[in-house]
Order: sequence, then structure tokens, then C-alpha cells
Amino acid sequence: MNFSNVPVQSGFTFYCAEESDTSIETASIDTLVQHYARKHALDPNLVKAVVKAESNFDPACVSSAGARGLMQVMPATAAEMGIYDLFDASQNIAAGSRYLRQMFARFSGNLDLALAAYNAGPTVVDRYGGVPPYAETQMYLKNVKKYLSQYRRTAEERE
Repeated sequence: MNFSNVPVQSGFTFYCAEESDTSIETASIDTLVQHYARKHALDPNLVKAVVKAESNFDPACVSSAGARGLMQVMPATAAEMGIYDLFDASQNIAAGSRYLRQMFARFSGNLDLALAAYNAGPTVVDRYGGVPPYAETQMYLKNVKKYLSQYRRTAEERE
């Protein structure tokens, strides 16, 4: 058993806070997901599924397109939201969940279109009038929905 005041991967359980651990920035990834999902009126299981699909919970992940961190947020998108350290788990999940909420709003709550826009960009979804015929985007939707289903099942089993 290991104890740390700074969890570095998913699967950590909060045990005891130290005086210096009063901010959300030191929380576990799961706690951050819960916090920002609630803040942006999203299903925490969906945000967790996006993190899984985007980075497999690797906060140092960088895509070939330049997307960074747990939710693979593009630096320009983050900058629009006043977020500048995409390798900070809290800032990354804050930006990614806020952007995901914006995609839900833009596409009238449609899960497939919001996820496609998160992956390929909203202008691409607009251009195709729906989910673009990109293999990457189609696989992304399939994976996120698979993880979402798994996380929801696990959450139900805990209840």
C-alpha cells in the first residue's frame, strides 16, 4: 500500500488530506472528473469515458495534432477558456469538460454529434451535417460509448 498527497494516476482513493491539500488541483483524477462533470452538468461517467478514449488516463499525453493532457485539449481551445497548463489534470479536465458541454449545447444534446465535434471539430460536423465519415471519429464514438456503458454499469453495481 502506498500513500501520497498527489495522486499520479487513476485508481487512487482519497484517504486523508494534509493542510496543504485544500485545493481541487491536488485531487485524484476521479475526483476531478466528478467535480468538473457536476460543474458543467455532464454525466461523470461520460467525462471519464472521454478521458479513457482520449488519453487512457495519461496526463502527459500529446497527440500528433498537438492536443494535450487527459482530455486531449488543443492549446488554442484551452487559451479561449483561460487555461494554459494542459498537463495539469485539474486545468485539463476543466477545459475538456467545459468544451464538451459547449458541444452538447451546440448540437442540442445529441451525444453522437457532441462527441464527433469534440473529436473532429464542430465545423466538420456542420460540414457533413452529422458524424463525419472519418474512420478515426467513428471508432472514437464507438469507444467512448463502450467505456460509458462500462462505467455506468460499474456505478450501478456500487449502488
